[in-house]
Amino acid sequence: MKRLLRYLADYKKESILGPLFKMLEASFELFVPLVVASMIDVGIPKGDAGYILRMGGLLILLGIVGLACSLTAQYFAAKASVEASANLRNDLLAHIFRLSYSDIDAVGTSTLITRMTSDVNQVQTGINMVLRLFLRSPFVVFGAMIMAFTVDVKAAMVFVAVIPLLSVVVFGIMLISMPLYKKVQKQLDRVMLATRENLLGVRVIRAFNRQKGETVRFEEENGILVRLQVFVGKISALLNPVTYIMINLATVAVIWTGALQVDAGLLTQGKVVALVNYMSQILVELIKLANLIIIISKSVACMNRVDSVFEIEPGIRDEHGAAMGGTDSGASLADLKTDMAGVREAGTEAVVEFRNVSFLYAGAKEPSLSQISFSVKRGETVGVIGGTGSGKSTLVNLIPRFYDAASGQVLVDGMDVKDVSLSSLREKIGVVPQKAVLFKGTLRENMLWGREDATDEEIYQALDIAQAREFVEDKGQGLELPIAQNGRNLSGGQRQRLTIARALVREPQILILDDSASALDYATDARLRKAIRENTGDTTVFLVSQRAASVKNADQILVLDDGQIVDSGTHRDLLNRCQLYREICLSQLTKEEVERDAQ
Repeated sequence: MKRLLRYLADYKKESILGPLFKMLEASFELFVPLVVASMIDVGIPKGDAGYILRMGGLLILLGIVGLACSLTAQYFAAKASVEASANLRNDLLAHIFRLSYSDIDAVGTSTLITRMTSDVNQVQTGINMVLRLFLRSPFVVFGAMIMAFTVDVKAAMVFVAVIPLLSVVVFGIMLISMPLYKKVQKQLDRVMLATRENLLGVRVIRAFNRQKGETVRFEEENGILVRLQVFVGKISALLNPVTYIMINLATVAVIWTGALQVDAGLLTQGKVVALVNYMSQILVELIKLANLIIIISKSVACMNRVDSVFEIEPGIRDEHGAAMGGTDSGASLADLKTDMAGVREAGTEAVVEFRNVSFLYAGAKEPSLSQISFSVKRGETVGVIGGTGSGKSTLVNLIPRFYDAASGQVLVDGMDVKDVSLSSLREKIGVVPQKAVLFKGTLRENMLWGREDATDEEIYQALDIAQAREFVEDKGQGLELPIAQNGRNLSGGQRQRLTIARALVREPQILILDDSASALDYATDARLRKAIRENTGDTTVFLVSQRAASVKNADQILVLDDGQIVDSGTHRDLLNRCQLYREICLSQLTKEEVERDAQ
């Protein structure tokens, strides 16, 4: 909750004025029973219509002023809650962006979506209601009790007896319900996960005719959520009936006590009505307070869940004093390029070097990479090939430091990637992941992700290299071609070519193609590789593929098996000495082609 208070500190004025105007409204409300009592005791017995009209006018005035105060309070409360929750959501997303791949894998995407949406929305509702009612309701309850003492001390003792009992009931139910709401939100994560999996995998589910099975699985998870919600709802639902019973019994006691005193001539009828009205005000406010406490219970549980994400320390961060544009250096992109040029001129021959690198995924028993060592010179094309699960993608993900090596060193331009700021390291690396991801907008907007100041000419040049210009021009909209969410209005091969073009627009020093041409036919794949080789100049290219034809022309090929480099060399050398590589080639190429390439 301390974190939430820090967000509200930016809206001190709204957070103070909102409750103050609510209490001002409540103050006017507390005078209403006295005005009504005066009308009954003075105006009606005397038949003074003018007095009754004046008192009625006063009631209307109190109502209008109270409404104005209420609307003002609502404005300040809404502004504080909406702005604070918006800042909370923005900071939460920024924090998630700082988390490493391992951190996100551990938390889960569905959980993070729930934190960003449902939990933050519940926190926003809680802030709004607290600013409006948390001070107002107790103020009215205790104010009504004090006003009751000004009317009649003996009758007011009923208020003194009932309010502590009501407080015990209200706060007791709150203490029981808060842990239960945490369980409800946790189960909501599981329902969110099942929903996300079913929606994203709907085509696979239909292809395997698994609709019924997935429906049953979802119903089970949703059923648990419903049972938890019903259980905690039953406990929370006790608030209203218990409160009503206690208040109504107290009202009966007030009327009984007041009637005896009226009969004895010690109390007027108007004052008894005032006491009953004060008791009714207490009833209404306690019902509001009970509902508020339920909302607070949910909001506190949700804020704790949001806070748990903030408490996750990024597994990968810039080390103190990280070189070349660290977070505290304020270096510009030009400065970074100058620094990198200086490193190259210093005689560092290897652009990328792995020194006895090992990597283990969180929770895994066996390492995904073991004792990986190799070096790559500037302008070289490196092919990475191996069976499924051999560690190909893991290896290239260590270069831009999406993951940190468990042991050993990954060097770029002669510097350990841990000693280089993340921004400067990734500024010179273009990555095309296995899954082609495009964003809703125009083609130009997607291409500018590569470099914000790229010209149309540079974008078209990248589209040419990526073999994408032809189909873009065929659609007749040029760079204004609309891209649907995740590029769903394009084929798989078209999406892959556009993601490659986006990386090329960046003009990276290191280009990583992580099995990014799997949806392309062999002819298009061959033209793509030829264009990249002829147009990327000094760019160092990593080609991850399961196709032997895709890597056969690489300057160096790394053959991976079970997280280890079995062998490395050129296509011809590996055919002659690496049995695993030869088997891969024989499974994809004809025997004659393999024998010809081996000569």
